[in-house]
Amino acid sequence: MLYLSGLLGLPVYDSSGKRIGKVAELAAVPAAPRPRVALLLVKDRKDKPPRAVALHEIALFSPDRIRLRVSQEQLPEFQPDEGLLLLRKDLLDQQIIDVHGRKVVRVNDLLLEERPVNQHTELLLSAVDIGFRGALRRLLMGAVPRAWLRNLGTHVKPASIPWEFVDLIEPDPRRQLKLNISHKVLTKLHPADLADIMEELSPKERQAVFTALDDETVAEVLSEISPKLRVSILESLGLARAAGIVGEMEPDAAADLLADLPEATTSELLQDMNREEAAELGELLEFPENSAGGLMTTDYVAIPVSADVATARNLIASLPELPENLTTIFLVSTQGKLVGAVPLGKLIVAPPKTSLSNLQSEPLLSMTVDSSEADVVELFDKYNLLSLPIVDDDQHLVGAVTVDDIISVLRKKS
Repeated sequence: MLYLSGLLGLPVYDSSGKRIGKVAELAAVPAAPRPRVALLLVKDRKDKPPRAVALHEIALFSPDRIRLRVSQEQLPEFQPDEGLLLLRKDLLDQQIIDVHGRKVVRVNDLLLEERPVNQHTELLLSAVDIGFRGALRRLLMGAVPRAWLRNLGTHVKPASIPWEFVDLIEPDPRRQLKLNISHKVLTKLHPADLADIMEELSPKERQAVFTALDDETVAEVLSEISPKLRVSILESLGLARAAGIVGEMEPDAAADLLADLPEATTSELLQDMNREEAAELGELLEFPENSAGGLMTTDYVAIPVSADVATARNLIASLPELPENLTTIFLVSTQGKLVGAVPLGKLIVAPPKTSLSNLQSEPLLSMTVDSSEADVVELFDKYNLLSLPIVDDDQHLVGAVTVDDIISVLRKKS
């Protein structure tokens, strides 16, 4: 295993034994699953462009030198290519995302795996060194003998991330495309973990990542990010993209986000959205923030009280997407008035022909849209609720507050 820091600065000799410069950079092809080093860039003097050495032109890798199979005259000048990953320039001391550890880390060194291929050595980017050992190796390079640095691993605990758990951050959209950085691996993270990562990035880095993610993932992450930050993120993504993202959010989370935006921006977004979704959000925005109406979501499951368990199961199975945190099925009359609530657990174990009215919880708890936030929290605490139906003055079911909404309220106050 080689370290990038151990290769940088190594003297390079051509086939005649003439010293032609030092290794200044390594250029890699960003292939999956691991980038492959394509070129060593060798510099003689600062005022001259580096020469490009292909790996099959290298006759010998040794700890203190590199010897080539070709003469200096056969080496072309390096032509910059945005499709190549420059290991020193693009990675050393840069921030990356550790997908496995779910955090942003800084690159102190890179580990390269040697692999023999057709009578020459191939180098693959194997891992990223983020520990003190990598930082110390870089700090002491040139100040102490290289042999001492090679033995550093026996005295300092290593800390590295395999390359498959690394996600690069590239603010330039053109380079992001050329380097084939898709951020698909980030979609496997929990939205709360991804939100924590996004909060550690700079605005440019954050925008680069969000630009590459799909609307659904961005919507889930925005629901977890601090209110001030999510407003600036949404405004940076452009009106059309922002409207699509808001449309993917849970109704209560979308309404909270729109309430924090300037009124003109909110109006523009609602005009750009699906008419039905815009009308739903418009109604939620009319409720005071610290009221039951301001807390509730309009994404819930309501079933006629006359239905049986089999009918309810079939209806739920036919839904294209289940509401988030679904724990309770609400029962309504033919006029849409709330008449009962059935815990999802009872629906799962009850015989198919059981009437839903025989499974409803007692007492039936609900609150009106103008009830205070404090009263809603108190009811959740008193009865250990997971969800609470919200009704209008005529007892029509209009929404539901779920336990995650209550947790968010308590976090804001803590």
